[in-house]
Amino acid sequence: MKLIRKISVLFLLMLFSPALFAQAPQALTLHGDYELTHDPSIARDGDTYYVFATGHAPGGGQFAVRCSHDLTQWKLCGHIFDEIPEWIRGASPQTKELWAPDVSWFNGKFHLYYAYSAFGVNTSGIALATNETLDPTSPKYAWKDEGLVLKSMESDDFNAIDPNIVLDNKGQPWLSFGSFWSGIKIRKIDSATGKLDPADSTVYSLASRVRPSNPEPAKPGLPADWQAIEAPFIVHHGDFYYLFVSFDLCCRGTKSSYRTMVGRAKKVTGPYLDADGTPMLRGGGTELLKANARWLGPGGESVLQRPGGDIIVFHAYDAVTGKPALQISTLTWDHGWPHAALQEPAK
Repeated sequence: MKLIRKISVLFLLMLFSPALFAQAPQALTLHGDYELTHDPSIARDGDTYYVFATGHAPGGGQFAVRCSHDLTQWKLCGHIFDEIPEWIRGASPQTKELWAPDVSWFNGKFHLYYAYSAFGVNTSGIALATNETLDPTSPKYAWKDEGLVLKSMESDDFNAIDPNIVLDNKGQPWLSFGSFWSGIKIRKIDSATGKLDPADSTVYSLASRVRPSNPEPAKPGLPADWQAIEAPFIVHHGDFYYLFVSFDLCCRGTKSSYRTMVGRAKKVTGPYLDADGTPMLRGGGTELLKANARWLGPGGESVLQRPGGDIIVFHAYDAVTGKPALQISTLTWDHGWPHAALQEPAK
C-alpha cells in the first residue's frame, strides 16, 4: 500500500507540477573536426548545421566553417574569406585575423557580422558579409563583402567587437556588441541594408562589470581585468529577451577563466536583470556555464532556437593542452531561466 501511495503521489506531482521534472540539459559528445574552434556561431540551412569560428582556417583563409547533419559528427567544409579584405588592412594594419563571426537570417539572406581589431585595444570595427545560402555546393553560394557597419575609436568608452544580431518581436534587427571598457551595447539596424539605422543613433547600454574596491592594476597597454565582459548573444524566449555574456578572461589556454552568464529583460534594449534581480548594468548575471576539471573557460556562446529544442554552442579549453574546442549542449528552460551543460570529465 505504501508503494502504491508513493506511485500515486509521484503521478500527481508529474501531472500538476511538470516544472519539477524539467528535462536536464545534455552535453553532446562530438566527433571529427570540432577541435580548435573559438567563438562559434551556428546556423542551419536545409538539412545541414554550419558553425563559423574566429580566426585562421586550417589550410588558409579566414573563418573556418564546420558542417554537420546531426550536431555530433563534424567536418571542415570551407572558409569565408581567402584573406583579410584590403579595406580592413588599410583601416586596421594591426589586424592579423578576423574575429567573432555571427550568422543570422533576415531580409531574404544570411548576414555574417564579424570584427576586426587587435588584442587589448578598442580601435576596432564590425563589418558585414552576406550570402543567399550557406551551402557551398549551391550555384548561388557567394559571400559578398558589405563593408563597415560600426567602429570604435580610442576616445570611445566601448569596443566594437563581438557582434550579435537579434530580431525583436516585430522582426526588427538589433546589433549587440562589446568587450571590456564600459561593457555591452546595442544599436538598431536597418533591415534593408544590414547597416546602422540612420534614424536612430542611440547607443543603448545593456551590461557591464562593477569596479571592485581594491582592483588589481591593469597591465600596461591593456584594459583592467575587472572590466571583463564580452561576447553578447540575445534570444527572445517567451515573454523575455535573454542576454548571454562571457565574464572574465578568454584566450589564455589553461589560465582561461571565462564563464557564461545570463540575464533577461522585457525589452530588447533592457534593463536586463539576473535571477536575483540585480541589473546587469551593475555587474549582475546568473551563471549558466562554469569550468570543470576537464574543460576550462566555457564562453563565446551562440544559441540556435529550434522547434525540436534549443541548443547552445560555445568553446572551452582543454585542461591539459589549453587548446579550445567546440562544445554543444541542449538548452532547457525552467521557471523562465535557461540551463546548459558542460561535458563532464571521463570517469
